[in-house]
Amino acid sequence: MYIPTSNVEEIVNAIEKLNVPRNKTVLILLAEQELPNITHLISELNKREIDFFGAIFPGLIYGAEKYHTGAIIHFLPVIQRPILIRNISEASTNMENLMQSFKFLSKTNTTALIIIDCMSSSISSFLSSIYNLFADSVEYLGCGAGFLEIEQRPCIFTNDGFFEDAAVVSFIDMQCRIGVHHGWKKALGPIVVTKSEGNSVKELNWKNAFAIYKEAVESSLEKEFNENNFYDISSHCPFGIYTEGHEDLVREVLKAGVDGDLFCAGDVPENAVVNILKGENLALVNAAQEALEDCFLKGELRVNYCVVIDCIGRSLFLQDDFKKELKTIKNGLEARSIDTVPEGVLSLGEIASMDGDALEFLNKTIVIGVFHESTDTAHRDI
Repeated sequence: MYIPTSNVEEIVNAIEKLNVPRNKTVLILLAEQELPNITHLISELNKREIDFFGAIFPGLIYGAEKYHTGAIIHFLPVIQRPILIRNISEASTNMENLMQSFKFLSKTNTTALIIIDCMSSSISSFLSSIYNLFADSVEYLGCGAGFLEIEQRPCIFTNDGFFEDAAVVSFIDMQCRIGVHHGWKKALGPIVVTKSEGNSVKELNWKNAFAIYKEAVESSLEKEFNENNFYDISSHCPFGIYTEGHEDLVREVLKAGVDGDLFCAGDVPENAVVNILKGENLALVNAAQEALEDCFLKGELRVNYCVVIDCIGRSLFLQDDFKKELKTIKNGLEARSIDTVPEGVLSLGEIASMDGDALEFLNKTIVIGVFHESTDTAHRDI
Protein backbone atom coordinates (compact mmCIF):
# COMPACT_ATOMS: atom_id res chain seq x y z
CA MET A 1 0.00 0.00 0.00
CA TYR A 2 1.34 3.41 -0.98
CA ILE A 3 0.49 6.34 1.30
CA PRO A 4 1.08 9.79 -0.25
CA THR A 5 1.84 11.45 3.07
CA SER A 6 4.60 11.82 5.61
CA ASN A 7 2.25 12.56 8.49
CA VAL A 8 2.94 10.21 11.40
CA GLU A 9 -0.69 9.99 12.48
CA GLU A 10 -1.85 9.09 8.98
CA ILE A 11 0.85 6.42 8.61
CA VAL A 12 -0.02 4.92 11.98
CA ASN A 13 -3.75 4.97 11.19
CA ALA A 14 -3.12 3.20 7.89
CA ILE A 15 -1.09 0.52 9.67
CA GLU A 16 -3.80 0.05 12.30
CA LYS A 17 -6.39 -0.49 9.56
CA LEU A 18 -4.36 -3.46 8.32
CA ASN A 19 -5.22 -5.29 11.57
CA VAL A 20 -1.78 -6.87 11.62
CA PRO A 21 -1.90 -10.38 13.16
CA ARG A 22 0.54 -11.19 15.95
CA ASN A 23 2.70 -13.46 13.80
CA LYS A 24 3.24 -10.77 11.18
CA THR A 25 5.45 -7.71 10.98
CA VAL A 26 4.88 -4.40 9.22
CA LEU A 27 7.41 -3.36 6.59
CA ILE A 28 7.63 0.45 6.27
CA LEU A 29 9.49 1.98 3.32
CA LEU A 30 9.93 5.76 3.37
CA ALA A 31 10.98 8.18 0.63
CA GLU A 32 13.66 10.64 1.73
CA GLN A 33 11.85 13.86 0.82
CA GLU A 34 9.45 15.31 3.42
CA LEU A 35 10.33 12.60 5.96
CA PRO A 36 8.12 12.15 9.01
CA ASN A 37 9.58 12.45 12.49
CA ILE A 38 10.99 8.90 12.71
CA THR A 39 11.42 8.96 16.49
CA HIS A 40 7.77 9.95 16.89
CA LEU A 41 6.68 7.25 14.42
CA ILE A 42 8.61 4.60 16.37
CA SER A 43 7.10 5.79 19.64
CA GLU A 44 3.52 5.70 18.32
CA LEU A 45 3.91 2.20 16.86
CA ASN A 46 5.52 0.92 20.06
CA LYS A 47 2.59 2.29 22.09
CA ARG A 48 0.32 0.11 19.98
CA GLU A 49 2.62 -2.93 20.37
CA ILE A 50 3.03 -3.27 16.60
CA ASP A 51 6.14 -5.12 15.36
CA PHE A 52 7.77 -3.30 12.45
CA PHE A 53 10.95 -2.55 10.59
CA GLY A 54 11.78 -0.16 7.80
CA ALA A 55 14.21 2.20 6.14
CA ILE A 56 14.65 5.38 4.12
CA PHE A 57 15.36 5.41 0.38
CA PRO A 58 15.82 7.98 -2.41
CA GLY A 59 12.44 6.93 -3.79
CA LEU A 60 9.62 4.40 -3.80
CA ILE A 61 7.97 2.29 -6.49
CA TYR A 62 4.26 1.54 -6.64
CA GLY A 63 2.82 0.09 -9.82
CA ALA A 64 4.37 1.90 -12.78
CA GLU A 65 5.17 5.06 -10.83
CA LYS A 66 8.08 6.28 -8.74
CA TYR A 67 7.64 8.58 -5.75
CA HIS A 68 10.08 10.73 -3.78
CA THR A 69 7.69 11.37 -0.88
CA GLY A 70 5.33 9.22 1.15
CA ALA A 71 5.47 5.65 2.42
CA ILE A 72 4.81 2.08 1.40
CA ILE A 73 3.50 -0.25 4.10
CA HIS A 74 2.96 -3.99 3.90
CA PHE A 75 2.73 -6.73 6.48
CA LEU A 76 4.70 -9.94 6.16
CA PRO A 77 4.50 -13.35 7.82
CA VAL A 78 7.70 -13.79 9.82
CA ILE A 79 9.31 -16.55 11.85
CA GLN A 80 10.07 -14.10 14.64
CA ARG A 81 10.70 -10.38 15.10
CA PRO A 82 13.23 -8.86 12.67
CA ILE A 83 16.85 -9.00 13.78
CA LEU A 84 18.74 -5.72 14.13
CA ILE A 85 22.53 -5.80 13.77
CA ARG A 86 24.27 -2.57 14.78
CA ASN A 87 27.75 -1.22 14.03
CA ILE A 88 28.20 -3.30 10.88
CA SER A 89 31.54 -1.64 10.04
CA GLU A 90 33.02 -2.47 13.45
CA ALA A 91 31.52 -5.94 13.70
CA SER A 92 33.05 -7.37 10.53
CA THR A 93 35.69 -9.41 12.35
CA ASN A 94 33.21 -11.34 14.51
CA MET A 95 30.15 -11.29 12.28
CA GLU A 96 30.12 -15.08 11.99
CA ASN A 97 29.82 -15.41 15.76
CA LEU A 98 27.26 -12.62 15.93
CA MET A 99 24.99 -14.30 13.38
CA GLN A 100 25.45 -17.84 14.71
CA SER A 101 22.67 -17.45 17.27
CA PHE A 102 20.21 -16.74 14.46
CA LYS A 103 20.86 -19.95 12.53
CA PHE A 104 17.94 -21.76 14.13
CA LEU A 105 15.60 -19.34 12.33
CA SER A 106 16.33 -20.92 8.97
CA LYS A 107 13.84 -23.41 7.59
CA THR A 108 12.65 -24.64 4.21
CA ASN A 109 10.71 -22.15 2.08
CA THR A 110 12.04 -19.16 4.01
CA THR A 111 13.18 -15.86 2.50
CA ALA A 112 15.73 -13.64 4.23
CA LEU A 113 14.84 -10.01 3.60
CA ILE A 114 17.93 -7.86 4.26
CA ILE A 115 18.09 -4.06 4.46
CA ILE A 116 21.45 -2.43 5.21
CA ASP A 117 22.86 1.09 5.50
CA CYS A 118 24.50 1.56 2.10
CA MET A 119 27.32 3.59 3.68
CA SER A 120 28.50 0.78 5.95
CA SER A 121 32.06 -0.23 5.13
CA SER A 122 31.78 -4.00 5.61
CA ILE A 123 28.75 -4.91 3.54
CA SER A 124 30.47 -7.72 1.64
CA SER A 125 31.79 -9.43 4.78
CA PHE A 126 28.39 -9.04 6.42
CA LEU A 127 26.64 -10.71 3.49
CA SER A 128 29.30 -13.43 3.33
CA SER A 129 28.71 -14.20 7.00
CA ILE A 130 24.99 -14.58 6.43
CA TYR A 131 25.53 -16.82 3.40
CA ASN A 132 28.09 -18.94 5.25
CA LEU A 133 25.43 -19.69 7.87
CA PHE A 134 22.45 -20.41 5.66
CA ALA A 135 23.93 -21.12 2.19
CA ASP A 136 21.14 -22.02 -0.22
CA SER A 137 18.71 -23.19 2.48
CA VAL A 138 16.90 -19.84 2.17
CA GLU A 139 16.28 -17.30 -0.58
CA TYR A 140 17.83 -13.84 -0.23
CA LEU A 141 16.42 -10.48 -1.21
CA GLY A 142 17.46 -7.05 -0.02
CA CYS A 143 18.78 -3.57 -0.64
CA GLY A 144 20.92 -0.70 0.54
CA ALA A 145 19.11 2.13 2.31
CA GLY A 146 20.15 5.75 2.70
CA PHE A 147 20.06 9.14 1.03
CA LEU A 148 20.76 10.29 -2.50
CA GLU A 149 23.56 12.66 -1.45
CA ILE A 150 25.50 9.60 -0.17
CA GLU A 151 25.99 10.92 3.36
CA GLN A 152 25.83 8.51 6.27
CA ARG A 153 23.09 9.23 8.78
CA PRO A 154 20.39 7.12 10.42
CA CYS A 155 18.30 5.31 7.80
CA ILE A 156 17.26 1.98 9.41
CA PHE A 157 14.51 1.79 12.05
CA THR A 158 12.84 -0.92 14.12
CA ASN A 159 11.00 -1.15 17.44
CA ASP A 160 14.43 -0.65 19.03
CA GLY A 161 15.14 2.78 17.49
CA PHE A 162 16.65 4.66 14.55
CA PHE A 163 20.17 3.73 13.40
CA GLU A 164 23.00 4.23 10.95
CA ASP A 165 25.71 1.66 10.13
CA ALA A 166 23.13 -1.04 10.81
CA ALA A 167 21.22 -3.81 9.09
CA VAL A 168 17.95 -5.56 9.71
CA VAL A 169 17.27 -9.16 8.68
CA SER A 170 13.76 -10.57 8.65
CA PHE A 171 13.04 -14.23 7.90
CA ILE A 172 9.83 -14.25 5.90
CA ASP A 173 7.75 -17.42 6.24
CA MET A 174 7.06 -17.64 2.52
CA GLN A 175 8.70 -18.84 -0.67
CA CYS A 176 10.17 -16.35 -3.10
CA ARG A 177 11.45 -16.58 -6.65
CA ILE A 178 13.97 -13.94 -7.62
CA GLY A 179 15.05 -12.42 -10.92
CA VAL A 180 18.28 -10.41 -11.25
CA HIS A 181 19.45 -8.51 -14.34
CA HIS A 182 21.04 -5.18 -15.26
CA GLY A 183 21.39 -4.93 -19.04
CA TRP A 184 24.70 -2.99 -19.05
CA LYS A 185 27.00 -4.02 -21.90
CA LYS A 186 30.78 -4.36 -22.23
CA ALA A 187 32.45 -1.33 -23.79
CA LEU A 188 36.12 -1.98 -22.92
CA GLY A 189 38.17 -4.67 -21.29
CA PRO A 190 39.20 -6.96 -19.87
CA ILE A 191 41.30 -5.08 -17.29
CA VAL A 192 42.92 -6.66 -14.22
CA VAL A 193 42.53 -5.09 -10.78
CA THR A 194 46.14 -5.46 -9.66
CA LYS A 195 45.73 -3.61 -6.36
CA SER A 196 42.62 -2.87 -4.32
CA GLU A 197 41.45 -2.48 -0.76
CA GLY A 198 37.77 -2.93 0.00
CA ASN A 199 35.87 -0.56 -2.29
CA SER A 200 39.03 1.32 -3.33
CA VAL A 201 40.65 0.31 -6.64
CA LYS A 202 44.26 1.49 -6.53
CA GLU A 203 45.82 -0.08 -9.63
CA LEU A 204 44.53 -1.38 -12.94
CA ASN A 205 46.96 -3.38 -15.08
CA TRP A 206 49.75 -2.42 -12.62
CA LYS A 207 49.22 1.31 -13.22
CA ASN A 208 47.42 4.14 -11.44
CA ALA A 209 43.72 3.25 -11.48
CA PHE A 210 42.35 6.67 -12.43
CA ALA A 211 44.94 7.15 -15.17
CA ILE A 212 43.96 3.85 -16.83
CA TYR A 213 40.22 4.47 -16.38
CA LYS A 214 40.47 8.04 -17.70
CA GLU A 215 42.51 7.03 -20.74
CA ALA A 216 40.16 4.18 -21.59
CA VAL A 217 36.97 6.21 -21.22
CA GLU A 218 38.24 9.29 -23.05
CA SER A 219 39.85 7.42 -25.96
CA SER A 220 37.08 4.94 -26.62
CA LEU A 221 33.86 6.52 -25.38
CA GLU A 222 34.51 10.10 -26.54
CA LYS A 223 34.07 11.64 -23.11
CA GLU A 224 36.47 14.06 -21.43
CA PHE A 225 36.99 14.38 -17.68
CA ASN A 226 37.47 17.71 -15.95
CA GLU A 227 37.59 18.71 -12.29
CA ASN A 228 33.80 19.03 -12.06
CA ASN A 229 32.28 16.24 -14.13
CA PHE A 230 33.78 12.99 -12.81
CA TYR A 231 30.54 11.43 -11.58
CA ASP A 232 28.56 12.67 -14.57
CA ILE A 233 30.81 10.49 -16.71
CA SER A 234 31.58 7.62 -14.34
CA SER A 235 27.88 7.02 -13.63
CA HIS A 236 27.53 6.10 -17.31
CA CYS A 237 30.71 3.97 -17.34
CA PRO A 238 30.65 1.55 -14.39
CA PHE A 239 32.94 -1.40 -13.86
CA GLY A 240 31.68 -4.90 -14.52
CA ILE A 241 33.39 -7.62 -12.49
CA TYR A 242 33.60 -10.77 -14.57
CA THR A 243 31.44 -13.48 -13.00
CA GLU A 244 31.42 -16.88 -14.67
CA GLY A 245 27.97 -17.97 -15.78
CA HIS A 246 26.31 -14.64 -15.07
CA GLU A 247 26.19 -11.05 -16.23
CA ASP A 248 29.11 -8.98 -14.96
CA LEU A 249 28.68 -7.80 -11.37
CA VAL A 250 28.29 -4.02 -11.73
CA ARG A 251 30.32 -1.65 -9.55
CA GLU A 252 29.50 2.04 -9.82
CA VAL A 253 32.57 4.29 -9.72
CA LEU A 254 31.67 7.05 -7.26
CA LYS A 255 34.76 9.26 -7.13
CA ALA A 256 38.50 9.50 -7.70
CA GLY A 257 40.87 10.12 -4.80
CA VAL A 258 43.74 12.59 -4.88
CA ASP A 259 46.21 9.71 -5.38
CA GLY A 260 44.24 8.24 -8.27
CA ASP A 261 42.26 5.63 -6.30
CA LEU A 262 38.80 4.87 -7.67
CA PHE A 263 36.15 4.49 -4.97
CA CYS A 264 33.28 2.17 -5.88
CA ALA A 265 29.86 1.40 -4.45
CA GLY A 266 30.90 -1.99 -3.09
CA ASP A 267 34.04 -4.05 -2.76
CA VAL A 268 36.22 -4.86 -5.79
CA PRO A 269 38.49 -7.86 -5.07
CA GLU A 270 42.17 -7.73 -5.91
CA ASN A 271 43.01 -9.74 -9.06
CA ALA A 272 39.42 -9.43 -10.29
CA VAL A 273 38.94 -9.10 -14.03
CA VAL A 274 36.75 -6.11 -14.89
CA ASN A 275 35.24 -4.53 -17.97
CA ILE A 276 34.15 -0.94 -18.42
CA LEU A 277 30.44 -1.01 -19.21
CA LYS A 278 28.07 1.25 -21.11
CA GLY A 279 24.32 1.62 -20.97
CA GLU A 280 21.67 1.70 -23.65
CA ASN A 281 18.12 2.57 -22.62
CA LEU A 282 16.42 -0.28 -24.46
CA ALA A 283 18.81 -2.88 -23.04
CA LEU A 284 18.20 -1.66 -19.49
CA VAL A 285 14.42 -1.70 -19.93
CA ASN A 286 14.61 -5.20 -21.41
CA ALA A 287 16.60 -6.30 -18.36
CA ALA A 288 13.54 -5.61 -16.20
CA GLN A 289 11.46 -7.89 -18.40
CA GLU A 290 14.12 -10.61 -18.20
CA ALA A 291 14.23 -10.34 -14.40
CA LEU A 292 10.46 -10.80 -14.17
CA GLU A 293 10.48 -13.70 -16.62
CA ASP A 294 13.16 -15.44 -14.57
CA CYS A 295 10.75 -15.51 -11.63
CA PHE A 296 8.45 -17.75 -13.68
CA LEU A 297 10.99 -20.02 -15.39
CA LYS A 298 9.97 -22.98 -13.22
CA GLY A 299 6.24 -22.51 -13.82
CA GLU A 300 3.36 -20.26 -12.97
CA LEU A 301 2.76 -19.19 -9.38
CA ARG A 302 0.02 -17.99 -7.11
CA VAL A 303 1.63 -14.64 -6.38
CA ASN A 304 0.93 -12.87 -3.09
CA TYR A 305 3.43 -10.03 -3.25
CA CYS A 306 5.87 -8.61 -5.81
CA VAL A 307 8.86 -6.62 -4.54
CA VAL A 308 10.88 -4.47 -6.94
CA ILE A 309 14.35 -3.32 -5.88
CA ASP A 310 15.57 -0.99 -8.61
CA CYS A 311 18.78 0.99 -8.36
CA ILE A 312 18.40 4.78 -8.18
CA GLY A 313 21.26 4.91 -10.69
CA ARG A 314 19.05 3.25 -13.30
CA SER A 315 16.36 5.86 -12.74
CA LEU A 316 18.89 8.69 -13.14
CA PHE A 317 20.35 7.11 -16.28
CA LEU A 318 17.04 6.26 -17.96
CA GLN A 319 15.30 9.51 -16.96
CA ASP A 320 11.93 9.59 -18.80
CA ASP A 321 12.41 6.00 -20.00
CA PHE A 322 12.49 4.74 -16.43
CA LYS A 323 8.70 4.64 -16.48
CA LYS A 324 8.96 2.14 -19.35
CA GLU A 325 10.99 -0.10 -17.06
CA LEU A 326 8.32 0.01 -14.36
CA LYS A 327 5.52 -0.48 -16.90
CA THR A 328 7.30 -3.56 -18.20
CA ILE A 329 7.02 -5.17 -14.76
CA LYS A 330 3.41 -4.14 -14.18
CA ASN A 331 2.34 -5.24 -17.65
CA GLY A 332 4.19 -8.54 -17.26
CA LEU A 333 2.22 -9.36 -14.12
CA GLU A 334 -1.07 -8.35 -15.72
CA ALA A 335 -0.32 -10.50 -18.78
CA ARG A 336 -0.13 -13.47 -16.39
CA SER A 337 -3.47 -12.43 -14.81
CA ILE A 338 -1.70 -11.66 -11.55
CA ASP A 339 -3.72 -9.15 -9.53
CA THR A 340 -0.76 -7.82 -7.54
CA VAL A 341 0.63 -4.28 -7.63
CA PRO A 342 4.45 -4.33 -7.68
CA GLU A 343 5.92 -2.34 -4.78
CA GLY A 344 9.47 -1.42 -3.93
CA VAL A 345 12.25 1.11 -3.67
CA LEU A 346 14.80 3.10 -5.60
CA SER A 347 17.75 1.51 -3.82
CA LEU A 348 21.37 2.32 -3.09
CA GLY A 349 22.66 -1.14 -3.85
CA GLU A 350 20.76 -4.36 -4.39
CA ILE A 351 21.16 -7.68 -2.55
CA ALA A 352 20.50 -11.12 -4.05
CA SER A 353 22.04 -14.50 -4.63
CA MET A 354 22.05 -15.68 -8.22
CA ASP A 355 21.09 -19.32 -8.82
CA GLY A 356 22.34 -20.42 -5.41
CA ASP A 357 25.72 -18.70 -5.76
CA ALA A 358 27.23 -16.38 -3.15
CA LEU A 359 25.15 -13.52 -1.77
CA GLU A 360 26.13 -10.32 -3.56
CA PHE A 361 25.82 -6.57 -3.12
CA LEU A 362 24.93 -5.27 -6.58
CA ASN A 363 24.92 -1.85 -8.29
CA LYS A 364 22.78 -0.46 -11.12
CA THR A 365 20.75 -3.67 -11.14
CA ILE A 366 17.09 -4.57 -10.89
CA VAL A 367 16.04 -7.34 -8.51
CA ILE A 368 12.47 -8.64 -8.53
CA GLY A 369 11.16 -10.91 -5.79
CA VAL A 370 7.87 -12.75 -6.25
CA PHE A 371 6.52 -14.08 -2.94
CA HIS A 372 4.23 -16.99 -3.65
CA GLU A 373 2.74 -20.30 -2.83
CA SER A 374 2.69 -23.16 -5.30
CA THR A 375 -0.40 -23.33 -7.50
CA ASP A 376 -1.59 -26.56 -5.90
CA THR A 377 -1.86 -25.16 -2.35
CA ALA A 378 -4.65 -23.18 -0.76
CA HIS A 379 -4.59 -19.43 -1.15
CA ARG A 380 -3.25 -17.46 1.79
CA ASP A 381 -3.11 -13.65 1.89
CA ILE A 382 -0.18 -11.72 3.29
